[in-house]
Amino acid sequence: MTGIRTEEARALTWELVDLDGDPAADPPVPSHAALWRSVRAHGDTKTQRSKRTLALPEFAADALREQRARQAAERQRAGPRWEEHDLVFASTTGTPRSGNVRRDFQAICEKASLGKAWTPRELRHSFVSMLSADDVAIEDISHLVGHSSTRTTERVYRHELRPVLRTGAERMERIFGQRS
Repeated sequence: MTGIRTEEARALTWELVDLDGDPAADPPVPSHAALWRSVRAHGDTKTQRSKRTLALPEFAADALREQRARQAAERQRAGPRWEEHDLVFASTTGTPRSGNVRRDFQAICEKASLGKAWTPRELRHSFVSMLSADDVAIEDISHLVGHSSTRTTERVYRHELRPVLRTGAERMERIFGQRS
């Protein structure tokens, strides 16, 4: 729901997530996540523009609150095996997640009757495509996903969701449509 890269999610720590925001601030500060690191070499994000702080939709903040509660239960179950790394998306023993992210994601998709062909990267493509379909400016979408230019956003990530391209017909109808 935010368009973050898997490598950014794997490096996200609770210290960089604010699930309460500051509604009393002027202007109000929403729940947000600071994406300043990744699991890339040296912990850097893919590009300098990838360092960004994103507001969280309230349902995403709620899901992260549930994640924190689940993680607290996992910490208790793991006992001395727990390795504290402050990761939002840790393994059941607190360690960083690795290649098993894809496997776990595919298991979730299969359980939801979506099949096993989906990959976590497709969530990012869907985020871009849904915002585009909702008429969000490509510059804004590019900024949200941390691209250094709109070119990558347009050519690689944005996919047409509408089965029929309507813009031309709608505009011609408006220009030449029935007149009384």
